[in-house]
Amino acid sequence: MIKDPPSLQLHTGFARPTSKQVAAFEGVPTVFLCDAMGGQGALCPAIKPVDGAVHLPAHAHGPALVADNGPAELLATKGAIHICQPGDIIVSAVHGFSGCSAAGDRICGMMRNKGVAGFVTDGQMRDLDGIVTAGLPAWCAGLSPNSPYSKGPGIVGRAAVVGGRLISSGDMIVADRDGVVVVPFAQIDAVITQLDAIRAQEVILEAQVADGYCDMPAITAMLRDGSAVMD
Repeated sequence: MIKDPPSLQLHTGFARPTSKQVAAFEGVPTVFLCDAMGGQGALCPAIKPVDGAVHLPAHAHGPALVADNGPAELLATKGAIHICQPGDIIVSAVHGFSGCSAAGDRICGMMRNKGVAGFVTDGQMRDLDGIVTAGLPAWCAGLSPNSPYSKGPGIVGRAAVVGGRLISSGDMIVADRDGVVVVPFAQIDAVITQLDAIRAQEVILEAQVADGYCDMPAITAMLRDGSAVMD
């Protein structure tokens, strides 16, 4: 027989981005980050702003603090609130369970009081009006008035798969109207170094399109070299 695990494990020794690294992601659109990571990095598109980004801030960024709750559980999220640092984004992994909420307005209010920058979960949330009043930007997979338990087991400060992506505590999370993107800790500096070039390219292309640009030189080249055909 295996020994029952502790009801809650709290791990605080993970590597964190520096304040300068965190600041580099302020206001950066998620699409730029995906462009910097080969077109990838976003969580499942079912994870959206809880209120459609109508009333709550539409952008949040910060280091991930992963609360691996498991289905129908809240204990790890409570543990994350206990050990979080201002500016963290608490990521609640409930393994995609949709039978009850992963957090509500009181939990959002407590996270706000601790200085948390945002909340992300692959589960549901509840108390939408209260969440809006709390003012904490949050991303989730839907709404459910059913309530979770707080019995555990839960693990805080490690890693979990959320929305189809492995998120480790200390990774950078950036979320906006388009969704949630995770930048692995080891890639933070590489992504930051690409952002200026991506911004510049976006400005140029935006101006060109606004001026009527609609050419597809890559298609013309493919037709010329035979890798595309037209009849």
